[in-house]
Amino acid sequence: MKFPGSVLASVFLFVAETTAALYLSSTYRSGGDGMWQALTLLFSLLPCTLVQLTLLFVHRDFSRDRPLVLLLHLLQLGPLFRCFEVFCIYCQSGHIEEPYVSITKKRQMPKNGHSEEIEKEVGQAEGKLFTHRSAFSRASVIQAFLGSAPQLTLQLYISALQQDTTVGRSLCMFLSLLSIVYGALRCNILAIKIKYDEYDVKVKPLAYVCIFLWRSFEIATRVIVLVLFTSVLKAWVVLVILINFFSFFIYPWILFWCSGSPFPENIEKALSRVGTTIVLCFLTLLYAGINMFCWSAVQLKINNPDLISKSQNWYWLLVYYMLRFIENAFLLLMWYLYKTDIYMYVCAPLLILKLLIGYCTAVLFMLVFYQFFHPCKKLFSSSVSDSFQQWLKCVCCPCRRQKSSESIGKTDLRSPEDRDETPSSSKISSMPSQILTADESCSA
Repeated sequence: MKFPGSVLASVFLFVAETTAALYLSSTYRSGGDGMWQALTLLFSLLPCTLVQLTLLFVHRDFSRDRPLVLLLHLLQLGPLFRCFEVFCIYCQSGHIEEPYVSITKKRQMPKNGHSEEIEKEVGQAEGKLFTHRSAFSRASVIQAFLGSAPQLTLQLYISALQQDTTVGRSLCMFLSLLSIVYGALRCNILAIKIKYDEYDVKVKPLAYVCIFLWRSFEIATRVIVLVLFTSVLKAWVVLVILINFFSFFIYPWILFWCSGSPFPENIEKALSRVGTTIVLCFLTLLYAGINMFCWSAVQLKINNPDLISKSQNWYWLLVYYMLRFIENAFLLLMWYLYKTDIYMYVCAPLLILKLLIGYCTAVLFMLVFYQFFHPCKKLFSSSVSDSFQQWLKCVCCPCRRQKSSESIGKTDLRSPEDRDETPSSSKISSMPSQILTADESCSA
């Protein structure tokens, strides 16, 4: 049975970041910074509450008679209790013989064009561990993009204004960045497992390393760009955030309304129509929060029973990163034009160049992952390199056709008189002989 390392990592980040945020808020209170204290507590306690609700929802504890579990979640101790429960199940799994097992069928990755279907016996303990891993993966994504990302942006903004970074703030920012990167990594793995649910997916360690580097560069550069822009144009940053947020929040609903599909009723049997609407709104909220800082790796599709589009759309990925790069460059240009005296000793052009190169480095690691380390790359209809070559052909072919049409047009513009005036080869060859005979007569 696989060791539940992802559960341990999720609980560690949850406890460490919450503790660091509470300590940092106490220092703001002692320093008389009431606004910073309130915002720090908000971005710390809000994701804690959402994590508790997520764990209760996934395990369906609202409809079960477990008052002790509900009390522990109310006291914000639910993740610790769940982690203890996971390791109890893991330690007892090899000592107790299970009377009932279920059989699951998975297909292996294609080899030489053939894919075999394998059967695997799954016991009750392994099924419970799978549910716990799934719950903590979703909780990590929620904590990362609805709590850690705003927290990191806030603390970096405070450091830029005060031109100073304390040890507590540095620790909180480091843990927040680590939580966001881990949440983005779990989002990638969840997307792969949901898209290729019928296959036995195994992610290699190099794939984890590549995703970690890709997400680290992407998120770090994005947060720094937002903080720099906010520090000089505080009013306009609200407009930028609202445009980004509502674009991704409304887009799945627009696709759903245009498709004419009926309202989804199969999310959870115990939920009413109002509860289903609340869950779908929360999913679109999370989807918008993820895309605010990085690529979500999935496309939310409400009219799909799985709520996720399983097709691999390279062009949507290309459009996202091109628009995000243009937006980051524009925000950095505005910061450069309106920067204040607090950036007097900062080499602005060099900083802009580093941030743009950092974002391009993130894109490079992403391409390397999809080209070489994706666990299901054999199932792609077209690879990254093939799609890039097709895109280049689509861009270059109109240019070539335009050049060829221009050259044909130039030759057609020449008049017939100009063509008649051009001497033929026979006329040119007869001219030297006539000149020679004229010279000989003169000498005679």
